[in-house]
Amino acid sequence: MSRVSEADTAAMFLAACRAELGALKPGNVHIHAGGHGMEVAQFEASAAAAAPRIAAQGEKVGTRIFRAVEASFAVAGCNTNLGIVLLCAPLAVAAQREGSAPLRERLHGVLTAFDADDTAAVYAAIRLANPGGLGSVEEQDVAAPPSVGLLQAMAMAAERDRIAAAYVTDYTEVFDFGLPVLANAMEATSDERHAITTLHMAFLAFFPDSHIARKYGMETAEAVRTQAHALAPLWQPAARPDTAQKLLDFDADLKGRGINPGTTADLVVATLFAASLCTALRPVGAA
Repeated sequence: MSRVSEADTAAMFLAACRAELGALKPGNVHIHAGGHGMEVAQFEASAAAAAPRIAAQGEKVGTRIFRAVEASFAVAGCNTNLGIVLLCAPLAVAAQREGSAPLRERLHGVLTAFDADDTAAVYAAIRLANPGGLGSVEEQDVAAPPSVGLLQAMAMAAERDRIAAAYVTDYTEVFDFGLPVLANAMEATSDERHAITTLHMAFLAFFPDSHIARKYGMETAEAVRTQAHALAPLWQPAARPDTAQKLLDFDADLKGRGINPGTTADLVVATLFAASLCTALRPVGAA
């Protein structure tokens, strides 16, 4: 397939969001437990509202992001998926481009072609979502009109925000870490939900969550990373039914402290979406 259709893009995005919600992911909202004043139904509604906006063939990245966040906020009443939308919209645009190049190569072309309209729309989407712990910064604060391009603004934020870092590294965490972890987990278990739990825990164990860091500081984010890493026997090579209770205990501990690894959840969805898009773009007969 040289490109992914609008309908297939929307379906794959929605499937990625639903699959993420269907897996046990300590600290995040999932079918086993709500948390942080939110329930699964809000995330399901947000995903359904965002899907057609994310997949809107011919629309610019910034427009897709703003309209998806706007639609999500309208049905959920709060920020449920800003990070997911920020990561998935460029992937959707890349996959819908004609050509034979692999997804990551197409993505690079998308990320380096942002214009002033994209930048303004993304700033507006972030202001609308008003993510927790956003705070303010001296340079290129989203509360003010942008004076640099979107990629430059993301580069300025990359040290403190992993989604911003994704924009300036061609999604290295998704392609170089997430996709291999997911593939290995899928080989180790026949249950996709357990593979997704493994993906979540791997992200949590190897990278301090920047949402946690914004709200509670890097020391807390690093402590959670260390906890997740110590629990590796519960989720390597893949999570299992007999380890679920201990992972649920970790889930309850994080939620009891108000700790939400939101960036980790965003990267899980982006990885699942990228995996589906890569499969769809793979030439017929390729391994």
